[in-house]
Amino acid sequence: MKKKDTKGKAPAALKVVKDGNGNGHDEQGGIDFEAVRVLARIATEFDLAEIEADREGRVRVRRGGAEVAVAAPSPAARPIALSPPAPVEGAGEKDGIFISSPFVGTFYRAPSPEAPTFVEAGQSVRKGQVVCIVEAMKLMNEIEAESEGKIAEILVQNGEHVEYGQHLFRLTRV
Repeated sequence: MKKKDTKGKAPAALKVVKDGNGNGHDEQGGIDFEAVRVLARIATEFDLAEIEADREGRVRVRRGGAEVAVAAPSPAARPIALSPPAPVEGAGEKDGIFISSPFVGTFYRAPSPEAPTFVEAGQSVRKGQVVCIVEAMKLMNEIEAESEGKIAEILVQNGEHVEYGQHLFRLTRV
């Protein structure tokens, strides 16, 4: 018995119909397959363990052991593709390992205004150590070092707006 190639197709129990905007939904209009594809790409890009969305527009994501609730865009909103910023002229002059922002948001060096900063220039950091917070959509997201190193340079000022992919710290090997 031959198996049918079902790669990229909806399960046999669901009949996919296209709406006027070209979006694929099941017959009851409940599953937007294009939205599922976009969520899958986001999950892969940000190494998310789980994304759960309900029909009321609430979305819950889990990265590793942490769980965060976020509000979903309205059904009329169209997904946009995020791409890293264009390279800045002269940006490749310095060697090192960079810690970049995974979000558009506001950069904070400390957990609160009166608390000490997470790291200082010249300090050694270990993989997984929290180095700053990027506030995105009113959520405080801890940014961790992805490798061991020494903070050679802090590239952003506290409270400054940062873009997706923007370098926040430059590390050197220890």
